[in-house]
Amino acid sequence: MNTTHTQTIAGIAYSEPEVCLLHSTPLVNAEIAARTAYDSFDLSEHEQVRDFNHYAVPDIPGSKLLHQLSHVYFHHSVLEHISFTFDISNTSRGVLQELSRHRIASYTVRSTRYTMSRIINLFLADMLHNYSNTHPSDWFLSEGLNLKLFVTSEPEYNFIQLTDIWQKLKYQWTRIGEDAFLDLSTTKSIRISYDEYSHNHDQFYSAAIQAKQKRNVGDNFKHIVNDNWSTDLVMTINLRSLKNFLELRDSGAAYFQMQWLAKTMKSYIDDRYLSLIERK
Repeated sequence: MNTTHTQTIAGIAYSEPEVCLLHSTPLVNAEIAARTAYDSFDLSEHEQVRDFNHYAVPDIPGSKLLHQLSHVYFHHSVLEHISFTFDISNTSRGVLQELSRHRIASYTVRSTRYTMSRIINLFLADMLHNYSNTHPSDWFLSEGLNLKLFVTSEPEYNFIQLTDIWQKLKYQWTRIGEDAFLDLSTTKSIRISYDEYSHNHDQFYSAAIQAKQKRNVGDNFKHIVNDNWSTDLVMTINLRSLKNFLELRDSGAAYFQMQWLAKTMKSYIDDRYLSLIERK
């Protein structure tokens, strides 16, 4: 993982995403695909390709043919035989919306519906000693900041977002009532702790975060999520689609968070593959 950095855009500080390249397909796969297409194994500069006999072969340091197909003849379909899998963390829900436009890729995303319990438990703890207030307590805001829910990195701004979450949940609490809210958000063991520690919100919160969480808690509370909500994902994309992705997103015209992601992903790609993405 790379070290997290922050940048300030239009007065708001954001943390940049963290990226790890988990896997890349050997370049030789695309070379063999290209040689198959043109029936030209004997012309390869690599002995293992010239002698290819339908068995796996060692990787190659580069490919003149692939370079020509990528930049001269634009036969990009052979690049689809190379794929990359990236682990991406601390990116935003806003970036997820942008990524969905790159259809030839596979995404597995940390599920909000299964991971929202932290903020719900914090809200419930705050209600134990802040029931009649119309604003969150300082305790809620301080603890909420520790949850690192957002890609924005300024405490003052994140307090605004946490206050917005608290007010949305308080509105819902008021609309459906305490019992219905607890039924939607807690397991039996958390509900017992809620009753047992009704006069000590710290003890309840400690017990709640250690208890088994309600499996699909996010189903009824996704309305609290905004575009700055931090999420993690694993992304697999073939080289042809990655070439298109970087051409569009490593550009000053792209959404700034997408630019950061594209540049960070690019920094992990070996020069052998980059030479097929960018003509140098």
